Amino acid sequence: MAARPLAGVTVLDITRVVAGPFCAMLLADLGANVIKVEHPDDPDYARGFPPFVGGEGDGVESAFFSQFNRNKRGISINLKTAEGKALLKQLVGKADVLVENFRPGTMEKLGLGYDELKRHNPRLVYTAISGFGRSGPNSSRPAFDNTGQAVGGLWSMNGYPDRPPVRVGTIIGDLAASLYATIGTLAALRSAERTGEGQVVDVSQQDSILTLTENAVVRYTTKGEVASPLGNEHPFVRPYGQFACKDGYVFFGGYTDKFWRLTCEMFGEPERADDPAIDTMEKRFDPEIAERVVRPLLEGWFSAYGKAELEAMAGDRVPLSAIRTVPEVVEDPHIAARKMIVEIPVAGESVRMFGSPIKLSATGEIPLGKAPAPGEHTRSLLAELLGLDDPAIQRLVDGGAI
Repeated sequence: MAARPLAGVTVLDITRVVAGPFCAMLLADLGANVIKVEHPDDPDYARGFPPFVGGEGDGVESAFFSQFNRNKRGISINLKTAEGKALLKQLVGKADVLVENFRPGTMEKLGLGYDELKRHNPRLVYTAISGFGRSGPNSSRPAFDNTGQAVGGLWSMNGYPDRPPVRVGTIIGDLAASLYATIGTLAALRSAERTGEGQVVDVSQQDSILTLTENAVVRYTTKGEVASPLGNEHPFVRPYGQFACKDGYVFFGGYTDKFWRLTCEMFGEPERADDPAIDTMEKRFDPEIAERVVRPLLEGWFSAYGKAELEAMAGDRVPLSAIRTVPEVVEDPHIAARKMIVEIPVAGESVRMFGSPIKLSATGEIPLGKAPAPGEHTRSLLAELLGLDDPAIQRLVDGGAI
């Protein structure tokens, strides 16, 4: 295996839960030396999120936490003590990136804001993830994932038209913010390598969610149309959605004239492609025709087959996919071929979790390690990065700094 692309990059991860830990984990997967910084008496509370693995008491670990903190090393620092603040500044001098997900202003109140930290390392990339960003009238408001979905517009357009809006069924605000933070961090790192100057990467959950609303913004700004819940339908593309079959549901997206003709042939009715009521994409886009003619035709075809049969029939010709449950995805041979389910040690057991979707041809398969216990590597990291000996480290322990 070639050297991992971020080998030699040191990241200080001062984040909790998912928006932040996921960003730092992606950097760790790519080879960065990621150091998870936690308070010695108040570690990341995601360690208390289920599901749990292991025996009773101290042997129990959170698989949720491990999934977003693999490949990191752990250090304990009390950033509210003078010694702890000084220690972080020393570590910043050895780091390339610091990631934090506090409310804007929190690090400044601790005396550890970007303006202070860059005095100790002008090349520092300071990545800050928050609900509303570091500027604007709402920047100091608290936020969770649901906050991002609510204020970014996504919640208002998800669900069914005859029911109240529904949140997306995953923490997409946290995840999207982490992905954008990772992109921004890599861009800022490249700039720092070229110029010798670091900068702040400012990522907001609200901003991140807004970019996931597809055509909702331009539909409003150009036509005054307000996106609303559509269930499994697309605003204008038809047929393009969920359809029932013998043993579940499939997604079918054969809306172009080419795909529609192939579909009619596949089900033994090629003449339907020339039916003057539905023979063009524009006609099939019409909501009334789609519901009165196209949907009943498709449901009649699909009802005779199971998900796997339909996928096999469609093959590489027509966009038709089974709507899989999570167990079906985990056991999917294609997912296995892509190495997207990996085994990570958790509490002495091997736990399957999602792998890295980033595949690099020259680097090869990237090895993945376990998540750290709270402060697991404190002593070794302080010796390695700062050259502290055992007596110096013990004094920090005795003073409550670590």
